[in-house]
Formats: sequence, C-alpha cells, structure tokens
Amino acid sequence: MIIETATMSVEAGREEQFLAALEQARQVLARAPGWRELRVHRGIERPSTFLLVIGWETLEDHTETFRGSDLFVQWRAILGPFFAGPPQVEHWAPLG
Repeated sequence: MIIETATMSVEAGREEQFLAALEQARQVLARAPGWRELRVHRGIERPSTFLLVIGWETLEDHTETFRGSDLFVQWRAILGPFFAGPPQVEHWAPLG
C-alpha cells in the first residue's frame, strides 16, 4: 500500500465547517478505485492545519486514476473553498 499525506491549511475560523465537509469528501473518496483508508489529524500548534493520511493500493491509483477522474473534481469542489493555500502532498512507500 502507498500512503499519501496531504497537509491542508484551512482558513482560520472555518475549521469545523471543513471537518463537516470532509465527511462528504470521504464518501467521494471511498468510491475511488484503489482507495484503502483515510485518517485525519489536526495540528496542535496550528489548529487550522490538518494532515490527511490516505492509503492507496498503488501510486497510480492516486496520481493517475483518481486525479484524472470526476471524483477528484468533486473532492476538490467540496474541500477547496476552505483552503488557505495549496495542500502539500507527498507519497510514501513501505520499507521491508
């Protein structure tokens, strides 16, 4: 499994709205081929910052299949209005 991390800075004062929208976005994500899991963490020092940890079967499931689909358009339409800046996305491969 490949892990995608996405650090998202949300406009101050809109954190609870973002979390509510994230539940709707999770339903969209769950329909994506190769999607495995979503875990959400909130910053302690920066409570307007969220770390999404998303599991994908393969890198291509995220970078090609999901990103090139209408599901990504829907995902971005739900969460994008809350962003204070572009998300920082990285991918991680297991060792061993």
